[in-house]
Amino acid sequence: MIKVLRLQKAVYLIILGVIGLIAYKIMEANKIDWAVYILQFSGLLFLIGAILMVYPIFFAKKVNAEEVQLDPEKHEEDADPSVTTSRP
Repeated sequence: MIKVLRLQKAVYLIILGVIGLIAYKIMEANKIDWAVYILQFSGLLFLIGAILMVYPIFFAKKVNAEEVQLDPEKHEEDADPSVTTSRP
């Protein structure tokens, strides 16, 4: 089970990417030459946002067989070993 997932930065980057995409469409309609750079920057923001969304999952620390701890500053003794998940 994933306990904590901090994705605010990734969400902000994806929102900025969408805003950049909208800006590109407006600039393209007005035939501005350097609009392609805005599109490239928007794509870069999307890529970085996607990597930041996947990053905590790849570098999570296993607490036990069923739980994953995503906060690297917590120690294993902080985790409650009596907490179990109900699985059929």
